[in-house]
Amino acid sequence: MIFHHRIWKLNPAMLILLSFLLVIFLGTVMLKIPASTTAHGISWIDALFTSTSAVCVTGLIVVDTGTCFTGFGQCVILMLIQVGGLGIMTISVALFHWLGRKISFHQRRAMQDLFSSRPREDIFNLVKSIILMTLGVEFLGAVFLTIHWNQEFGFAKAVFQAVFHSVSAFCNAGFALFPDSMMKYSDSYFLNTVICSLIIIGGIGFPVLYDLQCWFRQHKIKRFRFSVQTKTVLLTTLVLILAGALFIYIIERQGFMEDKPFSFRLLTSIFQSITCRTAGFNTVDIGSLKEATLIIMLFLMFFGASPGSCGGGVKTTTLALLVGFTLTGIRRKARVNIFKKSIPAETVDRSITLVLVSIGIIGLIIFLLLMGDSITGHEIHQSRDSFLLYLFETVSAFGTVGLSMGVTQDLSMWGKILIIIMMIIGRVGVLTFSYIIVGSGPTNGIERSEENIMIG
Repeated sequence: MIFHHRIWKLNPAMLILLSFLLVIFLGTVMLKIPASTTAHGISWIDALFTSTSAVCVTGLIVVDTGTCFTGFGQCVILMLIQVGGLGIMTISVALFHWLGRKISFHQRRAMQDLFSSRPREDIFNLVKSIILMTLGVEFLGAVFLTIHWNQEFGFAKAVFQAVFHSVSAFCNAGFALFPDSMMKYSDSYFLNTVICSLIIIGGIGFPVLYDLQCWFRQHKIKRFRFSVQTKTVLLTTLVLILAGALFIYIIERQGFMEDKPFSFRLLTSIFQSITCRTAGFNTVDIGSLKEATLIIMLFLMFFGASPGSCGGGVKTTTLALLVGFTLTGIRRKARVNIFKKSIPAETVDRSITLVLVSIGIIGLIIFLLLMGDSITGHEIHQSRDSFLLYLFETVSAFGTVGLSMGVTQDLSMWGKILIIIMMIIGRVGVLTFSYIIVGSGPTNGIERSEENIMIG
């Protein structure tokens, strides 16, 4: 009882991290038991990697999900994805409320940090809405996917396939039961539309979905004003999808899309632009793409999804703030303004810090991967340079995307451990880790006399 009491009195950042680590550990044990795998089973490191990838809704795999795991093992992965997507804190708060237990202040703060940009008193209504929206959207997605796969697999198998991929898409996990992900369905407008819709809805974040739900209920009764975050997320998401699709289309016209009809080019470009931000499904061979396309995808993966969503990355709102901060600096204005609202200077400073620290962490992990290969003599037998392969893999893990150029299964144990760490950091969040290390309390420091320095 004392231990339980101390756990709930931890700061929210540590509480969030421990909740993910606990589920990862339980998932690892469940995936290691004989009933979860076919043939000779998998190693502990591969079980840990798969569990981490599922809980962190990343989608990077070291073994094929559809052939290596039994139906039971696939159900375990499905549950890990669902728990990881919703977050153990969301589930625990809902369970405590259902059992009539009191929710601690630290649990409320953790939920506040995860899912809301503004102080909320109705934390139970928020959690209830998150769970109902998640299950509702996943159910609709599963219905549509069952219709698509019914003739191909038969009803029973089609239902399981549909539920698995609907949850995986909405939670932006990118786990697929097919060896080539969604490549054989690259020309299916119906499946591409359903999967893309699930990815977008799951990636814009629960605060935005909650705002949209409130608007749907209230806009006919009274005037409803969207929050600045909702407006920023929707606009930034739209711009990134369209810009990413346009660049991929232009670059790959003379690449893998050469001699393909316009409809295929358009569908493939849009799908990859959407999925490479957070989801990890692919309808083309990533390793065959041109370097320019890979740079575009690295950019999209780095910024990733939106705050309070199932995805990782530094988030779309951070990109919007960086653009706003840059324009403000060029125009020599005092404050960053978005949609006629001034953004607190502290928020802008945190966004810049987040980007710089994230770049530093990515650089460190790549260095350690390359250094590990140099020390052990481990070689990645690929046609691409090792630096590009590891850069793509690391950013994909950080953004909890799950796309790979084919290097994941060739990673050494050292490499797998580093990617596991990166997936956890990407899912929990860089700022959350910084709060664990240095604390989240305000520190003003010491005010000293100013002296200017030259820049640029």
